[in-house]
Amino acid sequence: MPRFAANLSMMYTEHDFLDRFAAASADGFEAVEYLFPYDYEADELRRRLDDHGLRQVLFNAPPGAWDSGERGIASLPGREAEVRSGIDRALEYAAALDCGQVHVMAGVVPADATPTQLAAHRDTYLANLAWAAARAATVGVDLLIEPINGRDMPGYFLRRQAEAHSVVQEVGAPNLKVQLDLYHCQIVEGDLTTTLRRDLPTGRVGHLQIAGVPDRHEPDRGELDIRHLFDVVDELGFDGWIGCEYRPRAGTSEGLGWIANYRGENA
Repeated sequence: MPRFAANLSMMYTEHDFLDRFAAASADGFEAVEYLFPYDYEADELRRRLDDHGLRQVLFNAPPGAWDSGERGIASLPGREAEVRSGIDRALEYAAALDCGQVHVMAGVVPADATPTQLAAHRDTYLANLAWAAARAATVGVDLLIEPINGRDMPGYFLRRQAEAHSVVQEVGAPNLKVQLDLYHCQIVEGDLTTTLRRDLPTGRVGHLQIAGVPDRHEPDRGELDIRHLFDVVDELGFDGWIGCEYRPRAGTSEGLGWIANYRGENA
């Protein structure tokens, strides 16, 4: 049976952030993820996890100037020192939160970037990921990279699953894996069943995420057959977590019937 983690950056926004842990636990979640922990002391986040019996399964490394539109810096030439300091900070939080996975965002490239410039971005990306993966391996943390659709995040460097798997294979670090978000994948390339059956058995996928397409609401709203997709994930024996990275239409708890329905039908 797939295991679901509440994404506290998108879910339970009717509560203050630190109160979302309790709300997720009350709804039966056993794990959480979110974008960034850095506005809070690690000890406070650890306390919220422990108080509510939750596991932290994912968060992102520092992304650069997020409020100014940056969406990661790992592929941006000239930002290598900032990447390294950010990875070290993320790994400190990962240790405190007992979190085994950190997502490293690639960043946005200019729309008019030339092939030579794009090659420089890719070289920078590979070098930064190789360094970061080696650093993370010393503390038992997996790093993840995620293809993101260009509608939600125009200009994002990494968009397609094949590109992500190529990067992982080229870097060659066993703790560098792909974060497969079925929402982004459906928008960019579709064919989700084939993608799952092709990529999950490789062992290169460390984490899944889900949301309804096209509006990013509950995953049972829109064009995805989530019962079928969850069954495929189950059949393939994926033992990671599925992050619920969606924006509830009207109240987080009120929209969780899709989990109860799936579990009830597959009990």
